[in-house]
Amino acid sequence: MSESTTVCDQYPLHRAVFEGNLRKVSSLLHDHDIDERDSHGNTPLHLAVMLGHKECVYLLLEKNATIKVKNASGWSPLAEAISWGSRSIVKAVLRKMKEQNQHNIERNRPKLMKALHGLGDFYVELKWDFTSWIPLVSRILPSDTCKISKKGCCIRLDSTLIDFADMKWQRGDISIIFNGDAEGTKSFAILDNEKKVFQRMQDEDSDAEVDEEVDLLMSCDIVSAMMSTKPITFSRSQDGWFFKEDKIENVGSYVANVYDVNGMTLITKKRREHLSKEDIVKNKAVVESISKGTSTVESIPEVKRKKSLSAPAVERCSWEKYIDSETINMPTLGRKTIFKEEKKTMKATVAMNEGFPLKLEPLLNVLEVIAPFKHFDKLKDFVSLKLPPGFPVRVEIPVLPTIVARITFQKFEAEVKIPDSKFLIPKDFKEDPCRFPDL
Repeated sequence: MSESTTVCDQYPLHRAVFEGNLRKVSSLLHDHDIDERDSHGNTPLHLAVMLGHKECVYLLLEKNATIKVKNASGWSPLAEAISWGSRSIVKAVLRKMKEQNQHNIERNRPKLMKALHGLGDFYVELKWDFTSWIPLVSRILPSDTCKISKKGCCIRLDSTLIDFADMKWQRGDISIIFNGDAEGTKSFAILDNEKKVFQRMQDEDSDAEVDEEVDLLMSCDIVSAMMSTKPITFSRSQDGWFFKEDKIENVGSYVANVYDVNGMTLITKKRREHLSKEDIVKNKAVVESISKGTSTVESIPEVKRKKSLSAPAVERCSWEKYIDSETINMPTLGRKTIFKEEKKTMKATVAMNEGFPLKLEPLLNVLEVIAPFKHFDKLKDFVSLKLPPGFPVRVEIPVLPTIVARITFQKFEAEVKIPDSKFLIPKDFKEDPCRFPDL
């Protein structure tokens, strides 16, 4: 940037979006980065949804503006769209996000195939135990043993815990099958072994499925939860009353060095400026019933179709005032935020075995296959940190402010013979494209 160029002139595409100049936005997209972030971390799409400029939103989505990108305050364009409250914009942004997710899966396929070919055939069991320092809550939390079989470029996971997030869980008997030799959507399927149905990865969700998800998004808090990992350090856990020694434990058949994870902070941000008083009362009732153990995800009442909110009374703000402001004092562009932030220091431990026959990096790539399970994301994020030497045969990590997950590699069999039928959909299973609506 030359001396004569001011901050106001630095982001011409952002400015055109800010001013709602659709013709100029269209012209500038030819030679400007559609995902560039301005001094507040906002992309052009952030600004378009924050200001309710629908035509700009649709044009940016048509040009494939990235959805999963957060601004300096930690919010994505989808979060800002929910705050503004236009149902059509929320739906369009959500559809584009699903499309980009599908594209990323296909883009990562070569990396996954390389990881699968680099691993020998194996069978491993992961034990999940969810606990809480709140006694009553701890008593009702689920546990599960995930059984993972890998042969050639195929992988299968069997689980009884379909999902666990935000104090809601769903039980079942399901299997995920990935067949690297198949093409496109045929390579991935989820089986409901109780109902004897299966669902393949869909190219595109139906209008009804997207509408249901929009209803839910517009009826609940906007939540951004992130684990602060920058100050994290590992130190050997100590054992003994008088003479402290480094802690060593047997985890299954493996001897492991135990480490404390220091400096892990869970930062949770919530916004609810888009919610009515009725929404807040209903959400509080659902959370209370779940925390008392009287409700699970299956008994949560159906959300009625949400209408668009009235457009917020936007304060008059010039581009110069917006771009020259400090992020902490940035002018309100859309609906005035109702915001709450919580920071909680979390305790975590990890047990490392240096002789474990599985390598960590290719396993991380294989875990991408299990992405539909939100609780696996936490494990994937944690083990991607720079861990102490060895393989993490047991990990204790926070998944919610009051909930800790203990994951144990309790059984591992290398070069095991697994029948090919394990990776095929049984002939008596019927296809149900709506069984798993989040897939």
